[in-house]
Amino acid sequence: MPEQPREERLAAAFVELATTLTGDFDDIHFLRTLSERCVELLDIAAAGVALAVPWDGRAQVTGSDARVRSLERNGVDWGEGPCQDCLRTGNPSEGIALDHPAASAAWPRFTHRARRLGFHSVAATPLRVRDEVVGALSFFLDGPGTPDSGQLRLGRALADFAAIPILQQRELRRQMRLTEQLETALESRILVEQAKGALAQRRRITVDEAFALLRDHARSRRRRISAVAREVLDGTGELSLSEPAEPAEPAEPAD
Repeated sequence: MPEQPREERLAAAFVELATTLTGDFDDIHFLRTLSERCVELLDIAAAGVALAVPWDGRAQVTGSDARVRSLERNGVDWGEGPCQDCLRTGNPSEGIALDHPAASAAWPRFTHRARRLGFHSVAATPLRVRDEVVGALSFFLDGPGTPDSGQLRLGRALADFAAIPILQQRELRRQMRLTEQLETALESRILVEQAKGALAQRRRITVDEAFALLRDHARSRRRRISAVAREVLDGTGELSLSEPAEPAEPAEPAD
């Protein structure tokens, strides 16, 4: 069966990547697919991806095969390699032979490991949306030469395409977390207001006095006031709706 023309393979790759954006989107699965298509379309030996994780400070990695996934994990541990440079600077790393002194000077451990894995040269480009870098994509050759300008242009186009859904999913997750936080805060506020009203009514005190009672009880036990309020309403906590009985006065001694 004859091989598809490159243009058709490129169109198919974009369609495949686009279809993964529906349903339960998985960043790493999406980026592994991206790296595999880079190998097919750019005629390279392997491709790796490092995904920036702002809330963790440590990039997640994947790649087209086990060799490059292991190498990119090493790069994260060492803070070395073209992907790590892209994440730090936001600038692409042009193709460089791994036996060149500049590669060993910039990434000594990464370069040594990459050469042992059979790679000869590497380049990388950021996954960027405007000024925000969300990751980096690396391209490896295992034969003479370095990735040429045509390979790099196509690689950058794929990286630019991939960056958009990654950023959109992060914004969606941020909005979902914010909504959950607001819902939790509203629920806590309602519980506290209900407990204040119940305490004020049953103990015949003001609402402000009831709130002070809740607050002081929570502080003394280092608990959230909403948790104390829930227990007051459920009747399961130490602080009850009924006013505690006053201690009995000691009996007067008999004459």
